Amino acid sequence: MRPIRLLILLLAIALAVGLALTRPLQGRATRAAGKQVPYVVRMDGPRPRALSSFVQAPPRTSFGLDVVSYARRFLGIRYSWGGTSPRTGFDCSGLVRFVYRRFGVRLPHSSWADLSRGRRVARRFLRPGDLVFFYGASHVGIYVGHGRFIDAPHSGARVQVSTMGAYSGYYGARRLHAS
Repeated sequence: MRPIRLLILLLAIALAVGLALTRPLQGRATRAAGKQVPYVVRMDGPRPRALSSFVQAPPRTSFGLDVVSYARRFLGIRYSWGGTSPRTGFDCSGLVRFVYRRFGVRLPHSSWADLSRGRRVARRFLRPGDLVFFYGASHVGIYVGHGRFIDAPHSGARVQVSTMGAYSGYYGARRLHAS
């Protein structure tokens, strides 16, 4: 019985120390001169090295949200193999290329080539604006969030919002940034 009590005591001490170390940092990270300022840490004196690993810049989501907002303008445009504009219609990579060009990102007209751009993103970390690839990168779309993406699916269809679950061949994702 004594080893269990000792273990419980040690766990309680570890939890108390962990909370004591993190709570003051959280409080200071959100308060600066009485105002709510996210992701700012104010400390007196030099910053300890270990603290820098806990402080991260906020994720940049406005670029991705702007991309999604612009891409939504083309919902309903007809699919056209090799299409690159709303006037001629879009294929999947033509849509992605057209949308990202608006934001200063030049992409080739090829989903396979798009897969080499930006940086790889795990599926659980997808954010709006990320490129999502299916079927060995032969199909690409723009992730909008909540398991959905905008794509130009196939002949006879129109640009639409599809669900990730409807495509069994998820291949990967990439995050692009404005130039």
